[in-house]
Amino acid sequence: MATLTAAELRNLGKDELLEKLGNAKEELFNLRFQAATGQLESHGRLRAVRKDIARIYTVLTERALGITEEVDAPAATEAEVEAEETADDSEKAGSKA
Repeated sequence: MATLTAAELRNLGKDELLEKLGNAKEELFNLRFQAATGQLESHGRLRAVRKDIARIYTVLTERALGITEEVDAPAATEAEVEAEETADDSEKAGSKA
């Protein structure tokens, strides 16, 4: 898991944030286990994962307090919008015939 920025996290929905939180906590557990057994190669990764978890909690708290708005779903890309419009046009043409 790469280091996440707060801006990236704010563009995610609540379900995605909770999924990322679960993954980060699992990774932190595994890193701590590796550190305890002497198998950890990158000690800096422990710090990075802890900071990722803190960023996720910060975004969730901002939303709970109303500081930032909840993002329901990621915005549709231009290609998806065009595909929907093309499909709608095809349906309209088919119903007229």
